This record gives sequence, structure tokens and C-alpha cells, in this order.
Amino acid sequence: MIKREKTRQLIDALQAMPVVALIGARQVGKTTLSIEISKQINKQVTYIDLESDADFNKLTDAESYLKRFSNQLLIIDEVQRKPDLFRILRGIVDERKRNGENTGHFLLLGSSSADLLQKSSESLAGRIRYLELTPFTINELSENERAALSLEKLWLRGGFPGSYLAATEQESWEWRRDFYVTYVERDIPTMGVGVPPNQLKRFWNMLAHYHGNQVNFSELGRSLETSHTTIRNYLDLLVDFYMVRQLFPWSGNIRKRLVKSPKIYLRDTGILHSLLQISNVEALFSHPSLGASWEGFVIENIINLLNDRWEYYYYRTATQAEIDLVLHSPANEIWAIEIKRTSVPKLTRGFYEGCKDIGATNKWVISANNDRYPLPGEVEVIGISAFLELIKEKQKTF
Repeated sequence: MIKREKTRQLIDALQAMPVVALIGARQVGKTTLSIEISKQINKQVTYIDLESDADFNKLTDAESYLKRFSNQLLIIDEVQRKPDLFRILRGIVDERKRNGENTGHFLLLGSSSADLLQKSSESLAGRIRYLELTPFTINELSENERAALSLEKLWLRGGFPGSYLAATEQESWEWRRDFYVTYVERDIPTMGVGVPPNQLKRFWNMLAHYHGNQVNFSELGRSLETSHTTIRNYLDLLVDFYMVRQLFPWSGNIRKRLVKSPKIYLRDTGILHSLLQISNVEALFSHPSLGASWEGFVIENIINLLNDRWEYYYYRTATQAEIDLVLHSPANEIWAIEIKRTSVPKLTRGFYEGCKDIGATNKWVISANNDRYPLPGEVEVIGISAFLELIKEKQKTF
């Protein structure tokens, strides 16, 4: 599968900016995409991987080495391993700009958002554009692949290429287990994070059972025999490495006591299912986490499609008025979205109360079917694929 939309965005960014950072989780396909890009641009391309000792040593005198690539595109993989590069890149970019070379100098690939964003924002402000590469999403499936069985495959296996494209369910399962172990035992420690691997494994496993819910930091801290502050640090770590998403609560000016803690979702449902020991569709459909898993799958696919002019939240009051996802559009519309796995979705009074509280202009129920029909209270039932197409069309008007 080729990420055509992301390919176009990346080429456009390289034609507009001197530095582009492609960030995302390990094994998500950043290197593969960058190599594909190198075949489509009218420039000589050089690739170096800072996980290679030989390539890392080339940057002993980084400034002298990097200056050799004038009028070329230099791709630097795992750039967070050498954070002092950003200051040097700034000087080179500014020098080239004075010589009339304005765009397409460096493509940086990184797996650590916190490090990359912090270091580069200090040194490369106004000179860099960030693009996140996610695992495969529904939007990237072909029309034929969006049939029910293919959606189930993406939902069960998740979107990491090694898992989704595996020849068999067993190979997909083994890839995800290997990925999880390698990420904890090798990848995160090599990025300079001093968290004991066994402790992080236990935390990650426990977090899977909170998927779609608020995390009780004190409860997790007691289970792991550590402080709630340490638990927060563990959570921030998995957020920074693109494994976990925090969905923050809507906090408008209403006279009701609102829930203030974020909800937690493992961003890739394949990894979630691996941690929950769900190895096939039959096990998934009989698992207590079925609804939460589907909810996270739908929310992640929606958020990944939104441009940065949208805002997204969930809504819940102390009296249990609740909306799974609230979207605030660039046109100042407020979309209330309820997510149901059942083929005959029924709405609670709490959803309607929540819609009234926030002044929802659009009310949707995303179900597991492709049927589209109205419900009382100006609510419309819609399938996830159709809803994503609706967002794509809507964004063309902004």
C-alpha cells in the first residue's frame, strides 16, 4: 500500500520549506516513504541512518559534512539521536538562502516527538514543517478494501505495515508481539529514556485495560509500587512515542460540573489487541473490550484525517451526560459524535443532554454498518467510511 496523500503532502512540503520533519512511531514506514519520495523529486538524494555507527560517525564534524550536499536533498533518519544537529542545520539553511537555495534541503525522520519538537522549534522556527506519519488508516484503503472484512482486518491487526500486510493472522500476531518487546527493551532505551523495561511493560499492559477510559494514576501507582507522578511520566513517554493518545475533555462555559481528566486510547488497535491477548476476530467479538476497542479505532481514524484547524474533545459531566467525541470545525460548527458497535444503535438521554449543553450543530452516530438514516432529535446514523468521506468533502470548503 502506498500512502498517496502523505506522499503528496511530503513533496509539497519539500517544495515549500528548507527543512521537513517526518515524525511518527517506529516501524510505521517513514524510511520506506522517504525512499519513495526520493524517486519522485528532481534532485540528487543522499540517505544516512543515525542508527548506523558508520553513518553516525560521519557527523563527527557535522557542519563540514552537511555543507557538502548543496543542491541536494539529504535524508537523516532517527535524527533525535543527534539533537545538536538542529543548531547546525539552521546556519546551513540561512547560508543557502542567501545564495538563492530556498527549499528542499533536509528531510528529517524521527521517532521521538518531544525531543524532536523541542530541539527543532528552538533552532529552526520558520524553517521547518512537521508531518506525522501514522499507521495505515481507513482513508488509505482502496474502495474495495473498505468492505466489512477489510475493515475488520485493519481493526484487528492495526495499521502498522508489518502487521497489516502480514500473510497470515499468526504472522501478524507474532510481528506485533515482537514489536512490543523490541520497543520496550531496545528502541525506547536507545533514545536515552531511563525507564526499567519490565516496569514499562507492566504499565503498558495495564494501560490497555484502561483503553477508552480515564486513568486512575494513584491506582496504577499502587499496582506498580510507584508514585502517581512516575505513572504520569510513563504515560507521557508513551504519548511522546506515538503509542497512546490522550483525548481531553471539552470545557465550555456552562454551569455544570465537568469531568476534567483525559481519556486514554492506545492509538493502534493491533497493539491493543496484542496486549489484551485478542488474536482473532472471534475472540474480539466476545471480549469485554469490544466496544472500547471499536470506539478507539473510530476516533483515531477521524482525528488522523482532520487538518490542524479542527479541535477535538470528549464531553462528560458529573451527572453522566456524555458524548464520545466532540469536533469543533473551522466553520465554528460543533459536531457531537456517539460511537456504537451494535448494528441497532440506541442513544441515551445523556447524549441528548450533552448535545444541548454544548450547542451541537451536527449530531451523529457512527455505527458498524454502512446504512445511513435519521434518528429522533436531528441525529443521523452513518458508517465510519461514509463519515470520513464527509469530513474530506467538508475540509475542501475551508
